[in-house]
Amino acid sequence: MRGLALIQGDPTLSIGRSTAWFATRTPLGPGTLRIDLAAGFSAYGPGADWLIERAEAIAGLRDDVDGFAELARQHPLVHRLAREHAGLRIGATGRVFHHLVPAIIGQKVSGKEAHHSYVRLLRRMSEPAPGPKEGLFLPPDPAVIAATPYWAFHPLGIEQKRADTLRRGAAAAAALERCGDAATCTARLVSIAGIGPWTAAEVTRAAYGDADAVSVGDYNIKNNVAFALTGAARGTDEEMLELLAPFAPHRGRVCGLIAAAGIGAPRFGPRIQLRSYARF
Repeated sequence: MRGLALIQGDPTLSIGRSTAWFATRTPLGPGTLRIDLAAGFSAYGPGADWLIERAEAIAGLRDDVDGFAELARQHPLVHRLAREHAGLRIGATGRVFHHLVPAIIGQKVSGKEAHHSYVRLLRRMSEPAPGPKEGLFLPPDPAVIAATPYWAFHPLGIEQKRADTLRRGAAAAAALERCGDAATCTARLVSIAGIGPWTAAEVTRAAYGDADAVSVGDYNIKNNVAFALTGAARGTDEEMLELLAPFAPHRGRVCGLIAAAGIGAPRFGPRIQLRSYARF
């Protein structure tokens, strides 16, 4: 379920060793879902019934992996990772705006900056989630975001460009939630100014469990994929898509397996030349 958090430390999600909590705004109202390995599903708040009905999808239990094992055999590393992480599944929350907010906040900033801005936004513009779990917050209400002037986001570390994108996304939230599948949602998302393929892929992966979603434009993913599949230290988005093409419609699943295995491209910092001045 960690894949549901587009920003590390997302306050709408809490994951322990045997229990996970997920809070969101459902069509029936705010709700919190509790997933326990021993006790199963329980929920709180006006949206409890909606969450219970969707609990298996949120937990990844409806993720369709049919055909992936055969595709994975096309590359020895992917084949090995598919076996080693055979239980890994992609959750699908069914809530688009929930994930759109952290995806926009995470545009072109560091993970640390995104986390701080998202936490501040939830504390300022949302409220604690229903149920007994302390520290769990609901995502913001689209109506609140849409009605907030751009300058009110500045103290949260969100400049006007991202603030305006958030407000446009909030204004379109109802239409986004009506999208029936990931492809339709992607088309509608990228029609909104300030939202591109990277943001759309991040959202549809979590909202629809889209196993084919690839975050084109990400600084690290293209390098990690290139390194994992070819050994090259760096790659381009075009090269990444070419390498992943044989695995469609599970390209995003391959990216997830590489991340789950902790495989990352080498990091190159500034070169420091060490000199000995003893001879001078």
